Amino acid sequence: MRILPGVLLLMTLTTSVSAEEPLLDQDFRRLASDETVNLGDEYGGKVLLVVNTASKCGNTPQYDGLEKLYQDYGDDGLVVLGFPSNDFMGQEPGTEEQIQEFCRLTYKVKFPMFEKVTVKEGDAHPFYDHLAAKAGTYPTWNFHKYLIGRDGQLISEFSPRTQPDDEQLVGAIKAAL
Repeated sequence: MRILPGVLLLMTLTTSVSAEEPLLDQDFRRLASDETVNLGDEYGGKVLLVVNTASKCGNTPQYDGLEKLYQDYGDDGLVVLGFPSNDFMGQEPGTEEQIQEFCRLTYKVKFPMFEKVTVKEGDAHPFYDHLAAKAGTYPTWNFHKYLIGRDGQLISEFSPRTQPDDEQLVGAIKAAL
């Protein structure tokens, strides 16, 4: 069997990445709450779609599609995790209580939402630093999506322009489930 140098390098990188501390070993406070959860303890073994959100963005209607994904595939093990962020043009200026009310009343969001965080390179929350290191990119705008498999490893990332009903995104979710 002949292994090409690039494949050997990829195999080495993959081995070293899996030896790192678990991606989901992060504590977050639920949105507008004092309750803290560890992502690994709460959602380990699930397929996760991690999204940085904003209430006053052209992409904000994606909340509908994200909630639909959560409803359609939740029983199969998908959980959408929303992380409000005010990093891009100040499009999430409200308090956590205002964000929660907006999401629930306007888009009927039931998927888990967490504390407001920073996702931009240089100031990002450690969870987003870890995601970006594995994906090779930080969010460049609101509604960037990271898909994490049941094993807690990053599967793929999707740009903010990728709609929740995009066939590549949905296909990746189905394959992970």
